[in-house]
Amino acid sequence: MADRDTLPLPLEVRTRLAELELELSEGDITQKGYEKKRSKLIGAFLPQAPGKGMDPSVPHERRTPVTPGSSSRYHRRRSSGSRDERYRSDVHTEAVQAALAKQKERGKMAVPMPSKRRSLVVQSSMDAYTPPGEEHIGLQDTSSGSEGEGSMQGEGTPTSSQSSINMENWISRAIHGSTTSSTTSSSSTQSGGSGAASRLADVMGQTHLENHSAPPDVTSYTTDSIQVERPQGSTTASRSTPKYGNAELMETGDGVPVGGRVSAKIQQLVNTLKRPKRPPLREFFVDDFEELLEVQQPDPNQPKAEGAQMLAMRGEQLGVVTNWPLSLEAALQRWGTISPKAPCLTTMDTNGKPLYILTYGKLWTRSIKVAYNILHKLGSKQEPMLRPGDRVALVFPNNDPAAFMVAFYGCLLAEVVPVPIEVPLTRKDAGSQQIGFLLGSCGVTVALTSDACHKGLPKSPTGEIPQFKGWPKLLWFVTESKHLSKPPRDWFPHIKDANNETAYIEYKTCKDGSVLGVTVMRMALLTHCQALTQSCGYTEAETIVNVLDFKKDVGLWHGILTSVMNMMHVISIPYSLMKVNPLSWIQKVCQYKAKVACVKSRDMHWALVAHRDQRDINLSSLRMLVVADGANPWSISSCDAFLNVFQSKGLKPEVICPCASSPEALTVAIRRPTDDSNQPPGRGVLSMQGLSHGVIRVDSEEKLSVLTLQDVGTVMPGALMCVVKPDGVPQLCKTDEIGELCVGSIATGTSYYGLSGMTKNTFEVFPMNSVGALISEYPFTRTGLLGFVGPGGLCFIAGKMDGLMVVGGRRHNADDIVATALAVEPMKFVYRGRIAVFSISVLHDERIVVVAEQRPDSTEEDSFQWMSRVLQAIDGIHQVGVYCLALVPSNTLPKTPLGGIHLSESKQLFLEGSLHPCNVLMCPHTCVTNLPKPRQKQPEIGPASVMVGNLVSGKRIAQASGRDLGQMEDNDQARKFLFLSEVLQWRAQTTPDHVLYTLLNCRGTIASSLTCVQLHKRAEKIATMLAERGHLQDGDHVALVYPPGIDLIAAFYGCLYAGCVPITVRPPHPQNIATTLPTVKMIVEVSRSACMMTTAVICKLLRSKEASAAVDVRSWPPVLDTDDLPKKKPPLLYKPSNPDTLAYLDFSVSTTGMLAGVKMSHTATSAFCRSIKLQCELYPSREVAICLDPYCGLGFVLWCLCSVYSGHQSILIPPSELEVNPALWLLGVSQYKVRDTFCSYSVMELCTKGLGLQTESIKSRGLDLSRVRTCVVVAEERPRIALTQSFSKLFKDLGLHPRAVSTSFGCRVNLAICLQPHRLGKLADQGTSGPDPTTVYVDMRALRHDRVRLVERGSPHSLPLMESGKILPGVRIIIANPETKGPLGDSHLGEIWVCSGHNASGYFTVYGDEALQSDHFTSRLSFGDTQTIWARTGYLGFLRRTELTDASGERHDALYVVGALDEAMELRGMRYHPIDIETSVIRTHKSITECAVFTWTNLLVVVVELDGSEQEALDLVPLVTNVVLEEHYLIVGVVVVVDIGVIPINSRGEKQRMHLRDGFLADQLDPIYVAYNM
Repeated sequence: MADRDTLPLPLEVRTRLAELELELSEGDITQKGYEKKRSKLIGAFLPQAPGKGMDPSVPHERRTPVTPGSSSRYHRRRSSGSRDERYRSDVHTEAVQAALAKQKERGKMAVPMPSKRRSLVVQSSMDAYTPPGEEHIGLQDTSSGSEGEGSMQGEGTPTSSQSSINMENWISRAIHGSTTSSTTSSSSTQSGGSGAASRLADVMGQTHLENHSAPPDVTSYTTDSIQVERPQGSTTASRSTPKYGNAELMETGDGVPVGGRVSAKIQQLVNTLKRPKRPPLREFFVDDFEELLEVQQPDPNQPKAEGAQMLAMRGEQLGVVTNWPLSLEAALQRWGTISPKAPCLTTMDTNGKPLYILTYGKLWTRSIKVAYNILHKLGSKQEPMLRPGDRVALVFPNNDPAAFMVAFYGCLLAEVVPVPIEVPLTRKDAGSQQIGFLLGSCGVTVALTSDACHKGLPKSPTGEIPQFKGWPKLLWFVTESKHLSKPPRDWFPHIKDANNETAYIEYKTCKDGSVLGVTVMRMALLTHCQALTQSCGYTEAETIVNVLDFKKDVGLWHGILTSVMNMMHVISIPYSLMKVNPLSWIQKVCQYKAKVACVKSRDMHWALVAHRDQRDINLSSLRMLVVADGANPWSISSCDAFLNVFQSKGLKPEVICPCASSPEALTVAIRRPTDDSNQPPGRGVLSMQGLSHGVIRVDSEEKLSVLTLQDVGTVMPGALMCVVKPDGVPQLCKTDEIGELCVGSIATGTSYYGLSGMTKNTFEVFPMNSVGALISEYPFTRTGLLGFVGPGGLCFIAGKMDGLMVVGGRRHNADDIVATALAVEPMKFVYRGRIAVFSISVLHDERIVVVAEQRPDSTEEDSFQWMSRVLQAIDGIHQVGVYCLALVPSNTLPKTPLGGIHLSESKQLFLEGSLHPCNVLMCPHTCVTNLPKPRQKQPEIGPASVMVGNLVSGKRIAQASGRDLGQMEDNDQARKFLFLSEVLQWRAQTTPDHVLYTLLNCRGTIASSLTCVQLHKRAEKIATMLAERGHLQDGDHVALVYPPGIDLIAAFYGCLYAGCVPITVRPPHPQNIATTLPTVKMIVEVSRSACMMTTAVICKLLRSKEASAAVDVRSWPPVLDTDDLPKKKPPLLYKPSNPDTLAYLDFSVSTTGMLAGVKMSHTATSAFCRSIKLQCELYPSREVAICLDPYCGLGFVLWCLCSVYSGHQSILIPPSELEVNPALWLLGVSQYKVRDTFCSYSVMELCTKGLGLQTESIKSRGLDLSRVRTCVVVAEERPRIALTQSFSKLFKDLGLHPRAVSTSFGCRVNLAICLQPHRLGKLADQGTSGPDPTTVYVDMRALRHDRVRLVERGSPHSLPLMESGKILPGVRIIIANPETKGPLGDSHLGEIWVCSGHNASGYFTVYGDEALQSDHFTSRLSFGDTQTIWARTGYLGFLRRTELTDASGERHDALYVVGALDEAMELRGMRYHPIDIETSVIRTHKSITECAVFTWTNLLVVVVELDGSEQEALDLVPLVTNVVLEEHYLIVGVVVVVDIGVIPINSRGEKQRMHLRDGFLADQLDPIYVAYNM
């Protein structure tokens, strides 16, 4: 070993070498394996050329299994308790290691690590570093190598040097920035093959990494270049990325340059997802509408059962010994009177000292006393509370078996039925509600308890015991002797022979958390005790040590019942003592020379961990060690390890007796203690692959995934056993098939109390053979255990029905998954035995969820790496994907009373989003293989067949129009003017003092108002100013930058008077100049404004320091301040020569983030005003309240233009004032007795959220909405039904008519297509009444295929759509196919095209790409009416002729808007509207306030705003993924959880999803958590 001394090796490596040598000397490792591991250990320290290394093809040596002979020294070193021994199997650990190595050789998934906000990370996690294990997670074995086989260092990697760089070194190196190893060696860890490694090395040679701080994150391999994400700075304590932008650019798969960490991670995710998934999707038929989910077709090559049909196994005869008592009470009476001094039960205190010895005499007399008291001292003489046959709860703590025993036998003597349950510690214990339900259904009114327990129960301030949640009202009765009255001399319990009355009820928790009561008859009780006595060979006065819970199951049967039948002495070890001293049970076996001990594999494991401190242990007195959970297949490893260690302490191998039991069938099988030690116990090494298909295959080609089972002995005496198929009719299995064990015997439970249906399915099963004949006329009981009967009648259990998860048609057992997870070197990250595995149903299949408690000291990288390896291990060994792996903080999973994990409660918390994990990894891409097939676009059918098709099916072409303007006779004086400027002059002459505009301030008082003449005069002065100070010519563009108000209106008309073209622009927000000012600048530049007009305040703002920081202020055009106007009026007002010239430009930012300006001519403007006047019946005597932003679209037209045209008074309410006073708008409407009002969705939302709880108080202020006839929401989107309905409901009490609320629809090409004022009350008869807005329900799945399919309300996948309002006069609409431009039929989804006098005349852009957009304004149909010129709205929708008629008697055509084409996402060949996915997501958890979705490459990204503590952020990830899968058949790629208010919303209340996307990719959202779904 010279080289070891000459080389400066770290201590850790030396200890590993020493251990290797020891293993070699003990024969635990072959010479070859030894050399390989050794060279790997010291290879890092040998000088060696990089890139050269071991041959990756060397197979991994498997260690020979440990034989009992290979000595305890081996175990002394190894049993450091580093893994849960009950699931521990060296062979399995090795299998897992090998599986991980295989995965790694394949170059498995590169999992992008989730990013977390600082406050969520408890430890300072290394944020800027990407740990070396990212490309291949299975790579670094981060265990300290304390175990022999623990150091499966990366097998197939090209250099042998990286094994030294394990996590700790790596982190310390990163922190100190030292350069202990060359960059090449650390980075080659990531590469999947030596070619890539050398290429990487070359790149590394050129890219000199500063500080050598961390290996680069190799996100994608390309043939010529490798992109490297550089570590950002070397400080690890704080994130050093700048908040906005500035991240280096890199390209995505589409060649789109993006910045930052996020995009690198997404790229990594995309690359990973490009790799093929395991099961390829099969072809299947897609029906016209239904998207068929893929049904997993059985694999033709899967193993099938080939054996003969099994025969029922019969146990030995139950030999009735002559002196066996005729009932258990009779046995108690016999021993209590014959040998009253014989010890029955010894209890221990927490120091392990005997606390109390209960003799048979005391048990007998006290039980009589309890029996007498519960029958005669509760209630009155005439009305006793308890009669024989009534049920009574027994509530005793785990450290008081004596009191329990007395109460139990007291009940048996009184012939009442005991129902033993756990002590409720708090009012809301995990699962205690269901226990309460059981007590209620059993009609329990009395609970027996001990004095100490009674004192410890939670009390109300008055000292009463509160009613526990879900529990019936109970009388608590203390059974201590000193509280009871003595029975009279002549009273004696009636001791009968065992009969068919119920003896006791044992509770059982089901998979779903519900609690059932299994009733056991007195006859069954006695027979079971006899069968146990016979099979265990119990004799009088034997001593038995019991560690199990004595209230139920094996602990009750051996330690309370069978022991009394045989006058045995039970030493009861409480759970609390085991916690303090895990060896206590072994010490008691020695001390009392006990013959029998009843334990679980957990207790054996604990003893193994603690035994080193003990010298004088001698277990030779034991003749039987009953292992109660022998039915858990993983108990075998505890049994083997225990025997290995304690064989030298006198433990005989044949003593270990696993048994299988279930609440329904009691003891199912037990291994008999034989004297013949030559006969080894039965072992089965089964292929997990076979088991998942339900068949038994002993050998498997992959020696990795095997399950080693031990037998649990033979059938009980006097019983019959058979194995039946787990689902469907109880048909016998074949001999090589796994099924559910069924037992036919007197000694089983008889029913689930009060549940006859379930009872029939479980306790009254009649198994049939293959030809359908019954095998016995007596019923069998299902045990809930899965297994088979092997050779020699030995029973083998492979799992429980409750733990069964059927994924994709294959069966997996939760226990097996737990074992695999624990075999992935978990010591550092998770607590042993604190792992919950369950399945949830998502998209018609079960999905596996693994939840583990992580240790508080583990870092983010550690746990993430462990999670990734667990996924790979489970995939490698069970060939099944884990859908979700979550880590929760220690001690947060709900516990059962004995400290295990409460599985159903954990699942419940997971599903309702209140588990609060600290790490989550979802793998829907790998698991979900039954998605519908991506839709293939059908070739379009030609025009002729469409026309014929429509005619044949009797469909009308989908077209509709508003009333015809030409035929409408109205006394519209304004019609005779071509220009709005002329209308204003006319009104100023004819009705000079008529008030046109009234502006309200936030207090609801009038801030200012304008009459016709005032407006005219202000406009004249502004025109003068433009001519004199601005030196503007006709047709120059002027930007009007005003807050919502009167100045804006005056400036607009001033421009018209001067012959300029106005553009209204929203002023910058004084608190947020940096983000709002650039938009102003952009509009001013794009619109080519020659000058800007604004107020003095905004003038100052535009020249402020903040402004110059945001934009280049020197390049502004001249700015005119209209607060000081010239006194003189202009010589001559401008009159345009041609009505088709520009009146104004309308600029707006669309939801997709595009800035689009449209040109409005004078003709269109006048036509627009007239159309609105007719539709809304506007005339000078009317008042209209407007709460809209006056900068674009219909909002601008209503604010500035309509009053001048129609002469009505507009009451103007700036929406921004509502943030100060949410009731302002409605108070104004009420105060001015307004009948028509217009608002936006954001205003409606402000009112709904801000006034929701104040309706009573504002009602008392006299708010009355009963005069409102129409309340129109101005929008450019699909109507938000939920919002309008909740608004209507909320304000119904204030008099708002439910039919008053309606919506409008406009877009860029036509600012208002529909506007539906409803006419309520008397006015309905006067002509223009529109019908109600109709709501239809469409199938969301059909919509994705661009089809409309109407369904009933409430049917699955239904989506409510509300009509968008009545079509304006002079507007024609048609629905066309956006691709082929052909007309579509009624109720078909297509693009809405519009033809109208007030269409905009085109886009106004500075970049000259009008050609691209020209067909938006001048499209023609490809067939049918090819003459008309239409404008394309860019919105999908459909027309539907309704049954309603309008005033003229015509059938009413309703227009339904579905969504914008620009916003729609093409995924899997289908068209999705973001709002639908967002609605589903918002519904899924109470803390999600808002949601926005977008796509990046082909990933769906979901951003949710969290209203709650950051701890809830990770709860949302699985819920969001589930709901989108269930309702939309889409897999979410990235879930981003952000703070409230991060999702940008424009003034119309629409989400700006593209801005959000840009912000996310540039790392500017500061998310709380980002999860990358695999």
